[in-house]
Amino acid sequence: MSGNVVHLHKEAAEPLADEAAVTPLTVVPDPPAPRPVPLWLRSGRAVRTVVMHEATKSTARTVARHGLYVVGGARIVGRRAWDGRTAARYERMLRAAEAAGNHEAAADWEERGQRFREARHRRRMELLHSPVDAAKGAAVSAGMGVGGLVLLGVAMAVATKDATDVVTPLMAVVKFINLLITIVQVVWGPLISIGPFLALLALWAVGSKQQAAPQWALPAGARSNEGEPITPSIVVKALRDLGVPALRKAITEMGDAGASMLSPIVIAGCGVEVDVTLPSGVSTIEVQNRRRKLAENLSRHEHEVFITIPQAARTVRLWVADSGALDEPIGPSPLATDDTMTADYAKGRAPWGQDLRGDAAALSLYQRHLLITGLSNQGKTVALRSLALWLSLDKSVQFLMGDLKGVGDWAMFDGLALTLIQGPTDEHVIQVTEMVEGAVDEMNRRIQAPPGTTFPPLIVLVDEAQVAFMCPAKDEDKRPYGGAKANSRYFMAVRKIHNQGRAVNVLMWQGTQDPTNENLPKLVREGAHTRASLALGTESQARMALGDKAVDGGAAPNLLRPGLDRGTLVVASDGITIPAGQSSITVRTHYIDDATAEAITDRAKALRDGVTTLHAVERGEERDPLADIAAAIGDAPRLRTQDVIKRLSALNPDAYGEWSPVDLTRVLEGTGAEPYKSDGRMVVSRHQLARALANRAADGSASEA
Repeated sequence: MSGNVVHLHKEAAEPLADEAAVTPLTVVPDPPAPRPVPLWLRSGRAVRTVVMHEATKSTARTVARHGLYVVGGARIVGRRAWDGRTAARYERMLRAAEAAGNHEAAADWEERGQRFREARHRRRMELLHSPVDAAKGAAVSAGMGVGGLVLLGVAMAVATKDATDVVTPLMAVVKFINLLITIVQVVWGPLISIGPFLALLALWAVGSKQQAAPQWALPAGARSNEGEPITPSIVVKALRDLGVPALRKAITEMGDAGASMLSPIVIAGCGVEVDVTLPSGVSTIEVQNRRRKLAENLSRHEHEVFITIPQAARTVRLWVADSGALDEPIGPSPLATDDTMTADYAKGRAPWGQDLRGDAAALSLYQRHLLITGLSNQGKTVALRSLALWLSLDKSVQFLMGDLKGVGDWAMFDGLALTLIQGPTDEHVIQVTEMVEGAVDEMNRRIQAPPGTTFPPLIVLVDEAQVAFMCPAKDEDKRPYGGAKANSRYFMAVRKIHNQGRAVNVLMWQGTQDPTNENLPKLVREGAHTRASLALGTESQARMALGDKAVDGGAAPNLLRPGLDRGTLVVASDGITIPAGQSSITVRTHYIDDATAEAITDRAKALRDGVTTLHAVERGEERDPLADIAAAIGDAPRLRTQDVIKRLSALNPDAYGEWSPVDLTRVLEGTGAEPYKSDGRMVVSRHQLARALANRAADGSASEA
């Protein structure tokens, strides 16, 4: 059987009694032969391989690039020649000044253009008379030249006594002219042949120098323009391609003179700065909202371009960092390098870091409440601690500190702060709240002092303050420690210090993270004079941290890179030097590690006689205000609030000596025994108070059951 293999069972040849047991033949066909690949397909694949090869692409780009250099060079030379022979340059500058609304500059360019046209007209009129003048001059020059040569020949003939020497100078000139003609005849042919090639070479040189070719044709190094210097043309092109139709149209009408919108580009620290006066019809917010695209157009990353609003109208200020400069660390803090540095609370400024221009950023802390916020692990505690470290070098400054993280970031202030509470639990929040309330009592004592009394600065510092605002614990009067209500103890204590503490040098410093309306109430954040923010997640958080004015003016902590821009702050404060017209400034803070911080606090402790640090707030005798009020009223059916306060003060001066009607109302609020007006005076009812005590007792029994 041709083309097939026949396999027989080993017993197939033997006769079998049972035909059903006979094994049938199995035929296995040969596999089909592979189909040949058409020649055209193999040729196409080979061509595709050659065409797509990197060497082929590189060769094609090289050929196209050098050819386009010639075309681009011709275009550049032609434009230069046209500008030199016509008033096109003045017309462009005139249109640019008009588009920018600078009518004074427009009038100046119009006058320059008119002077250019007048000078050009004079030159053309002189050219009409130049052939006649040239002929006259040539005739005179020729006559004088021939006469001079003849006189020279006569002199030679007299000297040599040979009359033929009279024409010797004339013949020498004729031979020289003949030689020049011969040289020109020899050179002219090759010059005509290589002249076009020399012209093409010159055009290629111009185009190559200006990189006058499309980006795809340029070599890899030239195509990657990241980090290239910022020039006026680059800024104008970036603005033109920003995607704002009115801006693009205005720049197009300006031609190449769009740089008239720009102020001089100046070096500012690790970058450059330029003010851009926008054309009419373009809003500054349209540029601010396109920060990422503008950065990419400038061959920078988004975090390397900052847009702020200066004082001039319709102007944006661009600060563009050198590529990669913001990823480099700044130098160490002067606190770490200068062992002799001291602080002055009233007149000094804390060395906090550097602004984007590379200048030292120093913050005045005098009578300013402080708030620093940001996402977790962005350097908030280190930034806040560096200010406290500097201020600790003023021996007159006192500290009350609450660290609601409790991992030892503030442990070096043990022996320096009057109170140092560390821990994240509700009990720690209660201790910190009572510490702040104690500062309120000290503030009230200072306020009541005789006028002119001076007081040492008292810094009430709470790190991770969001833990206090979110604390669910309540005291025995059902008043919450956290929250932002009128009876929230921590909130109200902070508000009181914000309202009156500055005048008597009692200041509130808070550090908090990931701000929301719940963990950073509006009244608290707006009570701070100095507000600083590290990287945040959203613009709404940026507005919470810095306020609407700062964000509308260009502050954008939400555009900082979490993790990469650790320690970089956007600051809104009158205590730091901010460029005129801006509402905020970006500061890269110095990093001070724990070991260096301990060394600084050791120097601060050496300035003091010795401070005993309390790690918990001392509580006096536990009192029951409701029962004491009932005892003060006695058997009278009602009693005036002023009399109740006097009797309470006599009962226990330490607990009630500084009570006011507000404190009495606060305790009785919600009990059903609130003060009410009787005969025009506020009184407290004994019967209502007894009912409130009975209800409280009943509630307590029910809760125990």
